[in-house]
Amino acid sequence: MIRQLLCIAGSADALAPALQAATAGFAVHQAASLDAAETVLGAVSVPVGLLVLDQCPASLEALDHFLRRHNKVKWIAVFRSQALEDAALRQLVHDHCMDFHTWPLDANRLSHTLGHAHGIAALAGRAPPAGPCTMRLTGQSPAIVLLRQQLLKVAAADAPVLIWGESGTGKELVARAIHEQSGRADGPFVPINCAAIPASLVQSELFGYEKGAFTGAGAGKRGLIEAGSGGSIFLDEIGDLPLDLQANLLRFLQEKTIYRVGGTRCVAVDARIIAASHVKLGEAVARGHFREDLFYRLNVLTLQVPALRERRDDVVPLAEEVFRSFATERARGVRGFSAAALRALRAHQWPGNVRELLNRVRRAAVMADGPLIQPHDLELEAGGGTSGAEGLDSARERAEKTALQQQLEAGRSITVVARELGVSRMTLYRLMAKHGLQRPARRIES
Repeated sequence: MIRQLLCIAGSADALAPALQAATAGFAVHQAASLDAAETVLGAVSVPVGLLVLDQCPASLEALDHFLRRHNKVKWIAVFRSQALEDAALRQLVHDHCMDFHTWPLDANRLSHTLGHAHGIAALAGRAPPAGPCTMRLTGQSPAIVLLRQQLLKVAAADAPVLIWGESGTGKELVARAIHEQSGRADGPFVPINCAAIPASLVQSELFGYEKGAFTGAGAGKRGLIEAGSGGSIFLDEIGDLPLDLQANLLRFLQEKTIYRVGGTRCVAVDARIIAASHVKLGEAVARGHFREDLFYRLNVLTLQVPALRERRDDVVPLAEEVFRSFATERARGVRGFSAAALRALRAHQWPGNVRELLNRVRRAAVMADGPLIQPHDLELEAGGGTSGAEGLDSARERAEKTALQQQLEAGRSITVVARELGVSRMTLYRLMAKHGLQRPARRIES
């Protein structure tokens, strides 16, 4: 199998004699600039990169941002030994590269380094190739796979959509994905948080107003619904919309027209309504908090966004995506998550769902002191994220101590106990000290 390698160097020809032997058996993608490297990385899955610093035209600051974005690539730096006197360059190599070489290159040593880097990349695993529509809904759990399948069907229609999910599950992401996969993708996507607009302003914000409609209305203004014409309007937390305005929204859904505040003519608006709520609207209807006729108008195509605790297999991929997304914010030298942090992420119940995950990872990436994020950086308990392997260790310790106690309490000599347990006398003494057990008293023969 041909191994892929990206070589970033301003002058590839000058490097060819030195690198030809070291890169034998590799498919080498050469890039003379960071922009060219971005193009290669966007088109080919390249696990290892060779960064020739003294021939790269980019500044160290630009390189730092580039390497932060592509931290999954295993980078090997090449530069002249005199460059080690530059503290900024040393820091860059320390933060982002798994190894470095200086001129003149030792082809055998570099070949071994590249092979080792490919091995490490293979152990880390590569993400599954993205399909034609990843829709930024990361994960491969059954719940999220089903949601993506349903989303594609919903996007193909033009009827209203009602999305339900707990707070923080990513309902707006789902709404944007519907819009981007629909025939309205070239039109505007207008998100409106119904709970965030003061009740006194909801009417004018949604439907707009005419000049002179109220004090201070010196000119007419289009409302948010009118601004979404030709595209999609996302009404988040629609359950918080006042009852009197629900009637106006119902009229728009029925007739595709609105009246601005203070206006006398109807305005045609061709927009698709996508609504979302963390409250089950059927129950709100039963309590008299939501209009039944509006509920049935909205409840044509429905989607349910799973809580993060229902898709635990997606927690780590989501955390890694967040870590990559905020690469330019994270502290220098922070390269990823420790094994303990990953266990803590999997074990946490995530009451705040994806929003909580995003906030914890983003904060940890900024505040972490070491190269790997630890549970305390995420403000999670390390014990809460322990794996089955640690549980087995505890069970093994208890079983070991119990076996020793049973043998020693039987009054047998050290020699006999060691033989029964299949260990040497020295090992037995060490185990006794480890578990705080005492040597049995000698039997006095009568």
